[in-house]
Amino acid sequence: MSTSSQSLSIARPHGVASPASDASDLPGDDARRRLLEAYRSVRTRTQALIATLSAEDMTVQSMPDASPVKWHLAHTTWFFETFVLRQARADYVPFHADFGFLFNSYYNAVGARHPRPQRGLLTRPGIDEVLAYRKHVDQHMRALMIADAALRWHDLIVLGLAHEEQHQELIQMDVLHLFAQSPLRPAYLDASPWPARSLAHRFKSYEGGLVRIGHDGDGFAFDNEGPSHPVWLEPFQIAETLVTNGDWLAFMADLGYQRPELWLSDGWDQLQSHGWEAPLYWQRTHDGWEYMTLYGMRQVDRRAPVQHVSYYEAQAYAQWAHARLPTEAEWEHAARQGGMAQLFDSAWQWTQSSYMPYPGYQPARGALGEYNGKFMAGQMVLRGGAQVTPPGHTRPSYRNFYRPEQRWMFAGVRLARDVAATAPHETRDAPSDFARDVIAGLSAQPKFLSPKYFYDAAGSAIFEAICQTPEYYPTRTETALLADIAKDIAADIPGQAVLLELGSGASTKTRLLLDAAPQLGAYVPVDISQSALDQAVDRLARDYPALPVLPITADFTQPFDLPPALLERPLVGFFPGSTIGNFTHDEAIGFLRLLLDRLGHRARLIVGVDMVKDERTLIDAYDDAGGVTARFNKNLLARINRELHGNFDLDTFFHNVRWNAARQRIEMHLVSRIDQTVSVAGRWISFEAGESIHTENSHKFTESAFSRLAGMAGWLVRRTWVSPAPSFAVFELEPAMTTDAENPSFE
Repeated sequence: MSTSSQSLSIARPHGVASPASDASDLPGDDARRRLLEAYRSVRTRTQALIATLSAEDMTVQSMPDASPVKWHLAHTTWFFETFVLRQARADYVPFHADFGFLFNSYYNAVGARHPRPQRGLLTRPGIDEVLAYRKHVDQHMRALMIADAALRWHDLIVLGLAHEEQHQELIQMDVLHLFAQSPLRPAYLDASPWPARSLAHRFKSYEGGLVRIGHDGDGFAFDNEGPSHPVWLEPFQIAETLVTNGDWLAFMADLGYQRPELWLSDGWDQLQSHGWEAPLYWQRTHDGWEYMTLYGMRQVDRRAPVQHVSYYEAQAYAQWAHARLPTEAEWEHAARQGGMAQLFDSAWQWTQSSYMPYPGYQPARGALGEYNGKFMAGQMVLRGGAQVTPPGHTRPSYRNFYRPEQRWMFAGVRLARDVAATAPHETRDAPSDFARDVIAGLSAQPKFLSPKYFYDAAGSAIFEAICQTPEYYPTRTETALLADIAKDIAADIPGQAVLLELGSGASTKTRLLLDAAPQLGAYVPVDISQSALDQAVDRLARDYPALPVLPITADFTQPFDLPPALLERPLVGFFPGSTIGNFTHDEAIGFLRLLLDRLGHRARLIVGVDMVKDERTLIDAYDDAGGVTARFNKNLLARINRELHGNFDLDTFFHNVRWNAARQRIEMHLVSRIDQTVSVAGRWISFEAGESIHTENSHKFTESAFSRLAGMAGWLVRRTWVSPAPSFAVFELEPAMTTDAENPSFE
């Protein structure tokens, strides 16, 4: 029932239930009440979407595929007036005689309509009259749903609600496209979204065979989702998570938009005619790439799923990644079997399937049957759902569809592979992630590398040496502070609690808590380095034989699973070392929110935080006289040479430390002494003399600054301990109490 493109489908009313609840088997009064509540909820949500928009915002049409918000508000109301009220009540008088012509979308059987590309020229009716139209229809619909005959129209009303939910998504798509045309780049939403974080890239295998796909007739569905039918699938693999912006930056850095061998012929023609060089809404700046979002312009979040890419771009990326797009049958089968994340709440996912009828498909009768059948040509199927899709609107059988060149919808990429084409040794493990992140970082402007890659075996050994330098105060200061306060911390830990340490390394500081809290029931060290975990666990097993030690190998900045049995016990998170300072503030908030979600609302979190102090002390700590930190920094280049076939000459780079007072952080850089070109993983990276690679940030805090940061992530500071100069702090955090916002009223 799309008004912006032939992309969202109409449903066949066949004994369906309300999107909010299944009311079909309830007594009459209950069924009417549930239907009325579903109607009220959907219609209220639509009007809530216009709260930040002006009348001018709701009148303009930014392109022929989009529609003005005012038109969406009126069209969704026209649906109920045309297909329900005018059919159910012989005495119903339409709100306005011309609205049927203005707000019909594509139903030839209903009558003539205003041309879609000219919807933005409709300055009349104004938004006030459109809202009055909605109120008028809502009043008559309410009266109908209260009446005894309401259940005769139940299926058609439910269809109208699903249709309106589709337009709720279209409103946000069209507003984003409209606002992206403005040089002011206004924000549609004021609140900042939680930083989107992708899980580690892994492929999950499925055996295939004869499977059934399509809606089975139980509950609500659009008619293009059925009938259910058998499909034969060869064994396949499908990615558990979506392709990220960081992945896409690597594709772009490898000239993905300049290599015709990756592209379908029609896709290459589209690329050249439209000048594509990045996803829609991306913009190159002197600081790298930014993109337009519903929250205004933002730095591209490398961990978020890529969005606003066409089918042609998705196919080219899959070709570059030595993979392919899944078929819609593979996607649906995998979604029903489980094992995939980011199914319905991140981005719609392109499949390689053309939008065609299922075997035995018959369109709905009458005007409502015009939509699906006549558009089953020239379109590709997307599955899943997006961040702007109303919760609960989609399901595994849902078939969205767009033309392969369209990009303004929230469309992303999930990869698949043929099992027969996958070499036994081929996995998407840390080395491939390392290569992808290095290429993306060194291809960015300015160049950067993630500090998490410092800690290979050589880097970990050098860091231990850093901790012994006279200038590097954080480790010894924090250790001394923990020794003084360990009993205070332990006194608040309940019996059989689980201590979970993030980035545990050698678990040296942890022993202070283990000694002070013999009541602990288990210790869970989490670290990305398997070798570090193995060594630490061996030592702990020897020194604490009665304590269960349950190591987890994971990147702790990403979601990871805990054994279910542990979730039933009290959890105490431990995050020492001021590692929280390595995040940007937005990243730190997102990470602390991730911990809150992982640990639960009964947990405690112990965090080590380095404090703001004089610049000289800070600079010396990260640029010691013996040059140990310089060797640590340069080891990152040595690791690239070892693992990614790089040819960095370490002598042509020098270690540079800066205090960024505006951002209250120490920055570490590697600066090229000369103009040079370096080979990394088969790519050539150019450096100008004086150009730097930004390798690490270490933010410093005041007590009030960290308390505010924790509060923005949903934590409250319970206790704080601060050492003598050079000051270092340990914070004990507890989840803040939250309340649900009141739902908007319905008139």
